[in-house]
Amino acid sequence: MHKVVAKQNLGKNVVRIEIEAPLISRKRKPGHFVIVKIGREGERIPLTITKSDTERGTISLIIQIVGVSSHKVAGLNVGDEVTDVVGPLGRPTHIEKVGTVLCAGGGVGIAPLLPIAEAFHQAGNRIVTVLAARTKELVILEKEMRAFSDELLVMTDDGSYGMKGLITEGMEHVIQQEKIHKAVTIGPAIMMKYTSLLTKKYSIPTIASLNTIMVDGTGMCGACRVTVAGQKKFACIDGPEFDAHEVDFDELLIRLAGYKREEKYNYKEFLRGGAPN
Repeated sequence: MHKVVAKQNLGKNVVRIEIEAPLISRKRKPGHFVIVKIGREGERIPLTITKSDTERGTISLIIQIVGVSSHKVAGLNVGDEVTDVVGPLGRPTHIEKVGTVLCAGGGVGIAPLLPIAEAFHQAGNRIVTVLAARTKELVILEKEMRAFSDELLVMTDDGSYGMKGLITEGMEHVIQQEKIHKAVTIGPAIMMKYTSLLTKKYSIPTIASLNTIMVDGTGMCGACRVTVAGQKKFACIDGPEFDAHEVDFDELLIRLAGYKREEKYNYKEFLRGGAPN
């Protein structure tokens, strides 16, 4: 069991929890994720480690409530316990000094982007960050991202905060102002598709994190199959990060939409008290 020692609401349906996991906190690197499970028969949920505190022996996870299992995790309070936490899993981000790194985060994708931006910053790179959300209330971790960014732009679809427009508009504004040596994009698959097309246009090496498609986290279930450079890969064991210009995002979008109807139905029934635990 892993006790919840802190909890914070970051916005609408987005929660940060800090849990005891001393071994994982010591081994964790940027890009790593864990599998958590609530209850003996609970679903396995992959969550990126946003932060670790080796002195406290804790790791921080950010959860967006989209279904039954994420609802259960986000519903935990200080003193409650997570049944199982397995990790760190996945391949860590390759960090090196390259020059200027453009970090693009959309929605909850900002959470896994944070430790990566921090690591590139600590490696001596200039960090330019573009954050995006539909509206001001959905922008998360801005303060934390600013701590590791030499420059930061916020884009909102409705113009309620920062600049009005899509994340690609903010990124292109940056690209036209200075030389970008590497880009990192994390967010909804559709966002990563178009940000990757943009950086490909300017020949900027780009990595994308495909953690949203993972289920099992060990390569056993095959649910996270993705085509990269014409070859089948598993996001959980071969990634979750890949060369964004080689990912078949159209195929990925189709796979992500495969069970949306069932997921929405199960969550609706759960809220009504009719879904199985």
